[in-house]
Amino acid sequence: MMDFHTHTLLSDGALLPSELLRRAAVMGYRALAITDHVDGSNLEQVLAQVHGFLKSIDREGGGGGGEPTVLPGVELTHIPPDRIGTAVEAARGLGAGVVLCHGETVVEPVAPGTNMAAIKAGVDILAHPGLVTAEECIAAAENSVLFEITARSGHCLTNGHVAAMAKKYGVGLVINTDAHGPGDLITEDTALRIVLGAGLTKSDYGKINDNSEALLNRALA
Repeated sequence: MMDFHTHTLLSDGALLPSELLRRAAVMGYRALAITDHVDGSNLEQVLAQVHGFLKSIDREGGGGGGEPTVLPGVELTHIPPDRIGTAVEAARGLGAGVVLCHGETVVEPVAPGTNMAAIKAGVDILAHPGLVTAEECIAAAENSVLFEITARSGHCLTNGHVAAMAKKYGVGLVINTDAHGPGDLITEDTALRIVLGAGLTKSDYGKINDNSEALLNRALA
């Protein structure tokens, strides 16, 4: 399992980064990104804390000892669309290996235009993007932005729509947990079942794994 969307108590998660890492290791994770919620108020602080954690265990940017590779990242959350581009640049400048944007999920009042602003800003992953449009899909394919199939309750309600639209317009997909607590991490078998439940195939799941592999390699480069 490679999971590029997880949270710790640095934002609204329940686990210390060390416990998240340990639980992922026990479940056989190969890689995960710590992507706590940020906006302009805490972006610098959160990334500094994640980098500090990785340095404290001698894991900056890579794995070791049979544990998952850990990537420092962020989930840009409820940022006004006209400020998302600036936030993406700031996150990358502060060493975020993976940049997500909190997409227009149907279960939260995300500002309209967030999806397209994030896509044009070149985020790595548009998280739980909701009822994506053809225009957004075309832009995502052109900008190599990945859409997320999510294991998260509520956000997962539009997995089928996201999957169908992504496949129609050639948008790359990944599957993430959006983990906030100890019971949210999943096995690869569960990930496959979620993908199949979204109307995709085992072949599509293979492409999802390829996308995850490419994202991991790019983040470590």
